[in-house]
Amino acid sequence: MFKIVTNPDDLIKVFIIRGIVFMDEQKVAYSIEMDEHEYSALHILGEIKGEPVAAGRIRFIGEWAKLERIAVRKEFRNHGYGHKIVEYMLKIARERGFQKFKMHAQSHLCDYYAKHGFTVTGKMFKEANIDHFLMVLEDNH
Repeated sequence: MFKIVTNPDDLIKVFIIRGIVFMDEQKVAYSIEMDEHEYSALHILGEIKGEPVAAGRIRFIGEWAKLERIAVRKEFRNHGYGHKIVEYMLKIARERGFQKFKMHAQSHLCDYYAKHGFTVTGKMFKEANIDHFLMVLEDNH
């Protein structure tokens, strides 16, 4: 169901999902949603029978793997795909040797990401005019 994007067709699917979720539903401007990291980040795509349903990207910044742009299309929510893509992204980052993870979580999703071991760090801030918190997870090996 989930895979690392390795071709332009799958990258287009990722961008379409993000356009639907962030630009249409959440009214994030294109100039904010698409940034200079698109071609250096590792993109993840989730599909069901060829239909794109979920997306995310990982940026590797020093010793941190930063999970970003996690999105599930509305009609596919509440089926566990969001949790599954987070777990997949963590697995991919761990396979690459990372043990520290962070994200900018929308404030209403902090409890959601806490189920994966992330903890809120610091104060609320605005990103794309949406309330966010920095959340971190560090493996104890």
